[in-house]
Amino acid sequence: MAFKVLLITATDAEAEALRKIPEIKPCMDGFLLGNNEISLLITGVGSMATSWAMTKWLSSNPKPDLAVNIGIAGSYNMDISTGEVVVPVSDCFADAGIETGNGFITLEEAGLADPDRFPFTKGRIIAENKYTALALTFLKPVNAITVNSATGSDLTIDRLLKKYNPDIETMEGATFFYICSGEKLPFLALRSISNRVEPRNKDKWNIPLALFSLSEKLREFLLMV
Repeated sequence: MAFKVLLITATDAEAEALRKIPEIKPCMDGFLLGNNEISLLITGVGSMATSWAMTKWLSSNPKPDLAVNIGIAGSYNMDISTGEVVVPVSDCFADAGIETGNGFITLEEAGLADPDRFPFTKGRIIAENKYTALALTFLKPVNAITVNSATGSDLTIDRLLKKYNPDIETMEGATFFYICSGEKLPFLALRSISNRVEPRNKDKWNIPLALFSLSEKLREFLLMV
């Protein structure tokens, strides 16, 4: 029996990581790779677009065996190289909170949310399943944060590092974690580093390298499932 995978990306450019796998075979409803039947969902950038697209797809289709979120990411961690593919093992909504005269506080710190209400554990959503464990046999685990505005100033970088000590940042990850957890759908995220999180300078980014590496590691994982 085929193993059904829902592959989720924010952009068509990131979806090329799937399309460029040498053995991939297009079919009427998606793609075939080994024993995997892969449906591709391109959501658009950000949490709102991801939430709407995933909810619509899951309400209209049979539940897959696994959901995989792929894409590029910015890294706070100097030990992670540009072009390296990593596995987010936890994520959170890093800009959901309240600004006060003394700085930023989370919804949990403000008493507006329970940090341990499902699917959260101490304010974070944890990716802990056999597929994450499989990916971690050859890729590095990281702690991620999800933001609505991509970070590009020293002031914001300093605040986020002090509050969350993240390894990477994306604009969709925690939404993907949240929906999959709520749907009791096994999930995995693979992110390839395109840039450092620093004062914004796209001349330093290497998106082609990140997408090439992502394609290689996605292929390796899918052929292991």
